Amino acid sequence: MPDLHRAAYIAFDRFPSAKGSAVHIRHMAAELFTRYGGGLLCVLGGGGLPGYQRENGVEIVRFGAVVPNLLDRAEAFSAWVAERLAAHRATLRLCHVRDPWGALPALDTGARLVYEANGLPSIELPYAWPRAAPTTLAKIADLERTCLARADAVVVPSRVIERAVIGRGVPAERVHLIPNGADPVPAGLPRPAGAPDRYLVYVGALQPWQGVDVLLRAFARLADLTGLTLVICSSVPPARARPLHRLAERLGIADRVLWRYTLPHREVAAWLAHADVSVAPLTASARNVQQGCSPIKVWESMAAGTAVVASDLPVIREVLGEHGRLVPPDRPAELARAVRVLLEYPQAAADLARQARQHVEQGFTWAHARARLAAVYDRLEAR
Repeated sequence: MPDLHRAAYIAFDRFPSAKGSAVHIRHMAAELFTRYGGGLLCVLGGGGLPGYQRENGVEIVRFGAVVPNLLDRAEAFSAWVAERLAAHRATLRLCHVRDPWGALPALDTGARLVYEANGLPSIELPYAWPRAAPTTLAKIADLERTCLARADAVVVPSRVIERAVIGRGVPAERVHLIPNGADPVPAGLPRPAGAPDRYLVYVGALQPWQGVDVLLRAFARLADLTGLTLVICSSVPPARARPLHRLAERLGIADRVLWRYTLPHREVAAWLAHADVSVAPLTASARNVQQGCSPIKVWESMAAGTAVVASDLPVIREVLGEHGRLVPPDRPAELARAVRVLLEYPQAAADLARQARQHVEQGFTWAHARARLAAVYDRLEAR
């Protein structure tokens, strides 16, 4: 007889992976499954991951069907999740989801629903699928609104997306702010093999809204700093970096850019900890301005004790505050100037880095995020 679970965490994301979303899933799911003594984790597979695993009372099942079209795949995932949940309908007490495709089958179980809105597909989809028809986007927006409205609680990582969710009709008292977090990097972490003497570091994915092209153009303006290297720790495979490689070649900086791909999380922490400056050059796109986020790359840079230069966006101000340098987005010259100042005044950079790390330690580790999530679960169970 199969286990009958009381909790399920559902994400239309590959898990585990090198992406920040996987870090978030790991911590949030751990809080859920600790509370309920295990549970069911439904995620995307691929990349050689097994379709089924069992770890400490948690059953991990991965959707592995090959469906080229993104929306068709999302719908197939939703149907697959419904089948996985069916056996647990009588015992499920809480489902925690990250998107409408997990929310729909979870709503049918009758269990309480926590919807974790890190992003809004109606805003994000045009970036992943530029040919999406307006009617398709409108249907997704309706689906998103329906799922958010029916959730017992909506968890958001920033004030920016909190406003977006409330603007979609969710009562404010059901929306809970839980910023992302990071765990302080231990002192004495060894320098990564092959690390340059002096380097800037970028960590994350390579979609256009990340602004890596802006960073490359800024780095080209630091050509006089001949001992300086730009290290890009990409969370996606080399094939997705080809346009940026071509840009680096056109800018004449290809030999000063060091690429690392899909590194384990502990190796990324070492690259962050030994960098002179970490850069988060997010663009002023709708994806970053309207829905916001809570960039784990910025949290982890702060936790590593490394000075941060980032785009001056509302959501970055929430995370970084006065503990880093903010520059107007999409301005390579401004970005280069801010980096240069920190390199020329290392004591100022060290002071910023120390303050940033203290800020994380005092209220924004993953333990703090889990405690905030536990409080949301407490409130639901007390109803």
